[in-house]
Amino acid sequence: MKLLSMLIAFAALLVAPVASARDAGIAATIKTMMDGFNKGDIAAVKAIHIVDPTIVDNVAPFVWSGPGSFDKWLGDLGKSEAAAGKSDGNVWFGESVDEQISDGSAYVVTPCTYTYKQGGKTMRETGFVAFVLVKVGMEWKVASWSWASPAGVPVK
Repeated sequence: MKLLSMLIAFAALLVAPVASARDAGIAATIKTMMDGFNKGDIAAVKAIHIVDPTIVDNVAPFVWSGPGSFDKWLGDLGKSEAAAGKSDGNVWFGESVDEQISDGSAYVVTPCTYTYKQGGKTMRETGFVAFVLVKVGMEWKVASWSWASPAGVPVK
């Protein structure tokens, strides 16, 4: 019985750090990004990024970095969506499945979906987003993100 109690106590010590490792500030930054996209508030989305983030997305030319990277990505995304006949986009980021924090930097992976209309059908891409965030003052800012999903499929 004593051994069982010790094992339970040890297991609780292992689980407790994991439960408290999720940072509310990081979650808030990612939620602000999701909400901003869904409301069409691109200024809010841009504001939670560092000045020149690195973005990897499944839209040509696939990677943007350096001066003006956010605006260039946004322009390329708009052109691609229009050319493909996509509209009414809605993005969802789930709870992090991996979150590593060290010295003012964080690596976070979340499940994601992108639901949109195309050719009269509701389509959905399902995948993951990997974020790199950095602490700027008291706030977490997105330094980089990479979207990874297969092509959209009709929603049934």
